[in-house]
Order: sequence, then C-alpha cells, then structure tokens
Amino acid sequence: MAEPNISFQGIMSIIGDIVEVDLHAARRMGLDPLNRELAQIEQDDHPFSLAQVVKLSSDSVSLQVFAGTRGLSSRAGIRFLGEMMRAIYSDNIYGRVFNGSGHPVDFGPELDDDRRVPIAGPTVNPMSRILASQMIRTDIPMIDVFNCLVESQKIPIFSVAGEPYNVLLARIGIQADADVVVFAGLGLIYDDYHAFRQTFEDAGVLSRTVMFVNMASDPVVERTLVPDLALAVAEHLAVEEGRRVLVLMSDMTAFADALKEIAISMEHIPSNRGYMGDLYSQLAKRYEKACDFRGAGSVTILSVTTMPGNDVTHPVPDNTGYITEGQFYLHDGMLDPFGSLSRLKQHVIGKQTREDHGQIMNTMIRYYAEGVEAEQKQAMAFELSPFDHKLLRFADAFRQRFMRLDVRQPLEEALDACWALLAECFTHDEVVIKQSLKDTYWPGDADARTQQKLAQST
Repeated sequence: MAEPNISFQGIMSIIGDIVEVDLHAARRMGLDPLNRELAQIEQDDHPFSLAQVVKLSSDSVSLQVFAGTRGLSSRAGIRFLGEMMRAIYSDNIYGRVFNGSGHPVDFGPELDDDRRVPIAGPTVNPMSRILASQMIRTDIPMIDVFNCLVESQKIPIFSVAGEPYNVLLARIGIQADADVVVFAGLGLIYDDYHAFRQTFEDAGVLSRTVMFVNMASDPVVERTLVPDLALAVAEHLAVEEGRRVLVLMSDMTAFADALKEIAISMEHIPSNRGYMGDLYSQLAKRYEKACDFRGAGSVTILSVTTMPGNDVTHPVPDNTGYITEGQFYLHDGMLDPFGSLSRLKQHVIGKQTREDHGQIMNTMIRYYAEGVEAEQKQAMAFELSPFDHKLLRFADAFRQRFMRLDVRQPLEEALDACWALLAECFTHDEVVIKQSLKDTYWPGDADARTQQKLAQST
C-alpha cells in the first residue's frame, strides 16, 4: 500500500482525462499502487484533483482524473493516498446529498469524522441469501396489481428519452413501504436533480432518504462510482441495521456510457456498438447487490434504463434483461401491461395478497388485450359486435383508471376497483373467472350478501 505523504513527479502522458504515470518512478519512491486506489494530483503545490487507479501494467499506472485534465501539466505531482474510495456511513447521512466522490454537496455540516465504509465489495454469498417472499407496496396499480415489486428484486424501468421515468421513480421513492430509500443519480441535469429532491422533501420522506448525485457537468469517472457508493451504504444499512432498503438509480445507460468513454480514452478494444466486452459483468456487479439477507434486512434495486431509439436490442437494455428479474416498460406516459414483467411476483401474489389477486390480474389483462384488438378492428373499419363495444369501453376505462401515472391506490382498493370496472362493462355471466371469487367479490353480489348477513344477525 502506498504512503500518502510521498509526492513524486512521474507523468508520462495525458490522454483525455487519463494520466499515465511511470510505475518504475513510483517504485523508486517506495510506492506500490493498487488497482482502484485513490491519488491526489498536485500542481504548483496546490491540490488539483483526486484521481483513481483504473489500470496497472508492467511499467505504468493509469489514473482517471476526477476533475478532468484541462490545465494539467506533465510536471504535476502525484500523491497516492493509500486507500480506496469509501462512502460515509453513519446516522448523519439521512436527508443528505453526496457527490460521486462521496462528499456532501448540500451545504450541510461536514462529516469528515464520520465512519466510512469501503465500496465495490464482492456480492453476497448465496448461502447468506433467502428466497424473495415480501412485497414492496408502491400504491401504483400497474405495479402492485399486475407486476408486484418484491424485496431483493432487481428490476429496471425500460423507457426512452422524454418519457416521465424520473417522475415515476420519484413517486415510487415516496410511496414505497421501504425503511430507507437510497437514490443514485447518474448524469442528471439540474432540473431533474432538483425535482427529485423537492419531491422527497415535499412528501416528508427526505429524513429516510440518502442521495448520491452525479450531475451532467460533473466528472465522468464519478458517474461510475455513484452506484457503488449508493449500494455500499444500502448494504450496510440492510446488514447492520436490518433495514428494508430500496435503491433507485437513474439512468444506468448514462453509467454504461461513462464506462465506454473511459475505456475509449484508455484505447481498449470496443465490442458491440463501442461498448466494452465486459459490459454485462459491469452491470451484473451492481445489480447482484440486491439481496434479502438471512437474519437481517434487504436491498431492492429499481433502476432506469433508457433505450436509444427505443431499441431494446441496444447493448445496455439487452445485457440488463439477462441480469434482472423482469422490467417495467414505460412509454407514452404509461406503464405498458404487455411489455412489463415481474418474474418474482408469484412469490407474493395470493400469499401476501388477497386470494383474488392472481385471477383478477389475469382477467383484467386478458380483457384489455381483447379491447386493444377491438380498437384495431375499429380503426380498420371492421364491423364490431356488441361485446366488442364493451371491450372498447373497458380498454379506455382501464387506461384512465389504472395505467395513468398519477393514479394512486392501495392494493386492496385497486383490486376492488378492478371488480367494479368488470361489473361496469360486463355482465356477471360474461366474465370468465373462478365462480367462488365472483360470488365473494362481484360488487352487486357482495352488497346483497352483506345485506343478507345483516338481516340474519337482526
């Protein structure tokens, strides 16, 4: 490990934001830098920027300079700090905003003396994991009813630029029944960052929120560190304090682009569409931090993945789909029931939720699909049957009452609203669903049974 008090001059070249340092010169000073070790670059006897070791070879060390290399001289000094990047972890982090270097940027008190924990550690041993079995309620019907979010799940929101995915992510952050929300912003513009923070503050949940934010104007290398900082804090909250932690990340495509930019500046051989061949491993290393810890809390990851050109075969969403347990597909300002999928929902539906959940979910999607087909027939001027007209009415009401992002309903109310919509659009006999469930939950029958029970009791 390098000694933090030794500074030397050994810059061989500056390419983009990458500085090549003479490894032999470092070793002559008694230094032996390690991968991912931090370094301080000093110019004219003043700190210039933090840097991180990103590559070690037989005769050189590659440093990624956080603040960029504009104005940096090859005569600048290098001081290896003898430590890796660490995240602040204490009771003082709630409600605070940190940058990609792990420093507070919200003009609050400094936390220099608070405990720090290492980042980018290994994923959890499978023997320490337990099977996902707890639902995270969001009060968003398209999630709670049709694609449940489950503790320890890792699931992205697939969308395109211009869609309100950040609005949706913020709503989930304030409505989800998690103990702590850890937010990781990647390459955000100021308006998006301000919207997230203002939403958390207005909803009164900032006191249970920790924010790590890399702005679009911030160093690219910090963008690659923000997920590790957020996940390190989330993991310690879950393991040491038994918290149910929800990690929100936006946008993982910006993270992947940052990795690509760094790799290109280091002259790595690119793979598909300019991304490096280890893109899958880089994404999986972060997503696999999602875990329900045996005898402790849990970490659930919900991220945004934008698809350039709405192309699901783009390397970032394509690789993400092999790692995560489903996806929420957001387009036209709505969560698409056909493109969205939660592969873990079967662990909670009917077990932690009402007995009618599974049947009503499938029935609603089936009739909505038939309604979309009826809309296509109508658009092509085909003759519609009376039942087709019922399906048209159902599909339109389904979009307005369930698919709109501003709809907020607890799960039980949403299930009752599903039964109400079925009764509004179809007759009792037209709805194909388990008879015992219709006897219990069909609105008119339920009212009659209630009145009958009251009459019998009197």
